[in-house]
Amino acid sequence: MSLAQSFTQSLASAWARSNSLLCVGLDPEPKRFPAHLANRPDAIFEFCREIVDATAPYVSSFKPQIAYFASNRAEDQLEQLIAHIHANHAGIPVILDAKRGDIGSTAEQYARESFERYRADAVTVNPYMGFDSIEPYLAHPGKGVIVLCRTSNPGGSDLQFLDTHGRPLYQHVAQLAAQEWNESGELALVVGATFPAEIAQVRAIVGEMPLLIPGVGAQGGDVAATVGAGRTADGTGMMINSSRAILYAGQGEDFATQAAQVAQATRDAINAARQP
Repeated sequence: MSLAQSFTQSLASAWARSNSLLCVGLDPEPKRFPAHLANRPDAIFEFCREIVDATAPYVSSFKPQIAYFASNRAEDQLEQLIAHIHANHAGIPVILDAKRGDIGSTAEQYARESFERYRADAVTVNPYMGFDSIEPYLAHPGKGVIVLCRTSNPGGSDLQFLDTHGRPLYQHVAQLAAQEWNESGELALVVGATFPAEIAQVRAIVGEMPLLIPGVGAQGGDVAATVGAGRTADGTGMMINSSRAILYAGQGEDFATQAAQVAQATRDAINAARQP
């Protein structure tokens, strides 16, 4: 991301430059890697680097999920990967999918981890503990804070549909994020592709705010329904994420080429649905 641009500015530039709303999620599972990467100490970095380099022409953002790196003691490879993206694919924002949610000094450390150690352009956070769990991230100028709102998992309804003064909780979160909490102008929301009706409700509440939309691909979210529900007036406004369907499209040494083909097809399907 250019030093002169904030996360939302960089994202808007990437949408226009790439003609793509696709976000590729980087969820590396070593047991699913091609055989030629087996037992390499840097296998996670090399797998993700090849995916990034092959799919970069078709995306407007990348989203590494921190748990896949941390569980394999590969945080150093995550640092290396994000540095590689910034150096070789400048202008494509990197979203650290961490779903952090804590208060005060602890949240300050999570913010430092995300933005200073990993140099992510944005991070996902959990709003359950309220604004003081989000505020420390806003102390990092230009960085994006993407708040969980209506998640793609079925169990999300256990809490997200609780009544709050006549409307479900996820809608209350959307309004807080779009208004009182958005001091930096760099907030966005997570809304799952598996619930297009809720995407439309959130879009009506938040206006032009960017939406990170997981659930397309392996989780079965419908591209046309997602785009129809979430697009802004100019046909953008979304980071539509696909992870496993792209990462593991191929199992041989040409896995990155196979991934690029699926990424291109996904981008093209999204763009077809963007047409008025």
